[in-house]
Amino acid sequence: MRWLRRLAWTALSLIVLAFAVGWVYSRLALPKTSGEVTLSGAQGSIRIARDVHGIPSIEAQSAADLAFGLGVAHAQDRLWQLETHRRIGAGQLAEAFGEAAVANDRFLRALGVRRAAERQWARLQADTSAPAAEARAVLQAYARGVNSWVREGLRARPPEFLVLGLQPGEWTPVDSLAWSIMMAWDLGGNWTSELLRLRLSERLSVARIHELMPPYPGEPVPQTADFAELYRGLQLLPTTTRAEGPASRWWALGDAAPPSGIEGVGSNNWVLAGSQSSTGRPLLANDPHLKLSAPALWYFARLKAPGIEVAGASMPGLPMVVLGQNRHIAWGFTNTGPDVQDLYIEQIKPDDPTQYRTPQGWAAFEQAEDTIRVRGGAEVRITVRSTRHGPVISDAYDAAQRLGPGGGAPERHVLALRWTALDADAETLSVGLALNRADSVEAFIQAAKAGWRAPMQNMVVADNRGASGHIAVVLPGRIPVRRPENDLKGLAPAPGWDERYDWAGWLPPEALFTERDPARGWIATANQRTVPADWPHFLSSDWALPYRQQRIEALLQARPRHSLDDLRGMQADIRSLAVDSLLPYLQRAGSSHPLAAAAQAQLKGFDGVMAADRAAPLIYWAWYRHLVRALVADEIGPSFDQRAGNRTFRDAVEAMLAAGEPGAADTARAWWCDDKATPATPETCQARVDLAFTQALDELQQRFGADVAAWRWGAAHQARSEHRPFSSVKPLARFFELRTPVGGDTYTVNVSRVGLSADKTTGERYLDEHGPSLRALYDIAQPDNSRVMHSTGQSGLPWARHYRSFVKPWAEVKDVPLWGRGEEGGVMVVQPAGSPR
Repeated sequence: MRWLRRLAWTALSLIVLAFAVGWVYSRLALPKTSGEVTLSGAQGSIRIARDVHGIPSIEAQSAADLAFGLGVAHAQDRLWQLETHRRIGAGQLAEAFGEAAVANDRFLRALGVRRAAERQWARLQADTSAPAAEARAVLQAYARGVNSWVREGLRARPPEFLVLGLQPGEWTPVDSLAWSIMMAWDLGGNWTSELLRLRLSERLSVARIHELMPPYPGEPVPQTADFAELYRGLQLLPTTTRAEGPASRWWALGDAAPPSGIEGVGSNNWVLAGSQSSTGRPLLANDPHLKLSAPALWYFARLKAPGIEVAGASMPGLPMVVLGQNRHIAWGFTNTGPDVQDLYIEQIKPDDPTQYRTPQGWAAFEQAEDTIRVRGGAEVRITVRSTRHGPVISDAYDAAQRLGPGGGAPERHVLALRWTALDADAETLSVGLALNRADSVEAFIQAAKAGWRAPMQNMVVADNRGASGHIAVVLPGRIPVRRPENDLKGLAPAPGWDERYDWAGWLPPEALFTERDPARGWIATANQRTVPADWPHFLSSDWALPYRQQRIEALLQARPRHSLDDLRGMQADIRSLAVDSLLPYLQRAGSSHPLAAAAQAQLKGFDGVMAADRAAPLIYWAWYRHLVRALVADEIGPSFDQRAGNRTFRDAVEAMLAAGEPGAADTARAWWCDDKATPATPETCQARVDLAFTQALDELQQRFGADVAAWRWGAAHQARSEHRPFSSVKPLARFFELRTPVGGDTYTVNVSRVGLSADKTTGERYLDEHGPSLRALYDIAQPDNSRVMHSTGQSGLPWARHYRSFVKPWAEVKDVPLWGRGEEGGVMVVQPAGSPR
């Protein structure tokens, strides 16, 4: 028995040792936040004081050292996030995550994000202007700050590096520019709508496509070429002898590409003039709706140096405050959603695959060889090409996938992307620095119009000048001009050799929409059509539906003056106007399901308030999901389950049901209600409504039980902040991923986008993975009253107290001071290497 006791003691000792090593590691991985540290690359002393929430106040004697200090803070708290941002921009995810990430890397290499960033950096280096010189200095100093902390201050790598066996890569100015491009990619998605129209043309007429993807409310149906006729003539669509055409393969590009153009992703902002505020000076609110991640996309910081004092939301990888307030102005962004992406079908020369067709004849592809390193696998060699329009994104396929009809025939066409954010002069960092320093509304407008290229934003701004301050909105960005003879209007991929589809120039900066101090006393944007109906220029066909905007306007007009607390209440609003016109159909739905009466009892008196503790929102969205499938899936085929099914088609569905009503003036769209799989039995719209109700009850009963009164929207609709990559690793997800039940939906002011497709990892539906990634309220009269909140916490270490400290207050729509001066989190002073001690 003695050997058993020895074995037990040995096992116990090993367990104690393991816990001790783990504890020591967890302490070492926490960054040093107090005392003095010497780092090479700093030019002078830098003070970094953290408050009780982990928000740093960084003070330096120059803008460059301020950027150095921000780089240090980002590396201390978000080093793994920086690493993923760097790898995404460079297309190097497979090197860390293995074979599963190869397709994503292929797309990013084909898109050429890093190549574009390198061109932007080269242009910035060649620019001799003062703004360019400052941007270079700040980008370089930020990179030095990140790298110096990693080399000289890091005591233990964050757990992701240990688990994956990685070392942090070196940060460069090109990485910052590449991440800026990736943020523009996230906010721009017209290319996905173009691909969907191409895919739909395999099965639907152009008229039916316009019904499914209708114009913005109040706008006419666009008069376009017949998509199917065009693409069949180019042999891009399936035929009786070919089950799949290039259009089918190009549609799959969306599976490899980083998400962009996701329906429901947008933002809110509004600004009140002094005449409408309780302070007599402007108030400004902003909440960008982006992908929820752990840690959050945003990182709060306060920056102070001679000539600049600014606080707000920075983004790891960028050396500035993106959204915030200085001592003169405050500003907030929403996405405009302009059409600045066009897909071009490029024809390859039959006898020379190195050339493609242009209006002037054949021209050579720009071509380069690239290598993707794969963790645990062989290297992947790819060829990337560009045309006069831009990168050939269909090169994301390997050679076997690009084969044409007949299996071994060479490809006849490729797909290229024209996108303003890839232009060499599209870097926005220098403009962002100017916005941080702007001391008036007018200075902000002029800086934005002069240099901001992409992504185009609805920028609201307020200052404290004059008797009661000023407010404005400006929409800066590079907007292409399309020719009158362009009969595709940027809605679908165009033949690249036909000159009428080429962009004919840019809107001049003076033509960009701007509104100053309107008589109504407020400005609001929520991704709706921001420009007036009579604005003479084309901007977009992809505006968000106006439900959020209408609700914001109603709340603004509900009282003569608003306080900052009133604005917070507006940000918390979960009344969905999108429910109003569809709810009567659901309340009239018939079903023999045993839970139908109980479900209808929950819907009685439902007013569209999407509260997490109510059953009605859950019943509504489950019904709506099944209704969309019943109306659309049979018509559009496999595309529905290949990403299209996560679109709500909200405006199209309303028109379809209205067409099926007795006495409807326009019955053509009732065609969608018929199940094309049962041609002998035509179905009515009412039958589809009833079927969707029954299917919804089946689904909800299976998942939540038979007690309808106990169903809760928040049980299904949880805000999920995904961790890359450990949300996909079930044993680790519980430690790294962050979740909380929320109310609201895709169309509420307090947005929580409803995911209709099953989550690829968990199989869950109705998750909220896109929402208010940041909320901010700015008081222009008393900046110290300004408040902010983001969705997780300042730290990227899952055991740190600031990893999840914001989750609960974020869900409850609470906030913390923007301009706090506390030092409870420690004060660290960075001294430059070689300085006297």
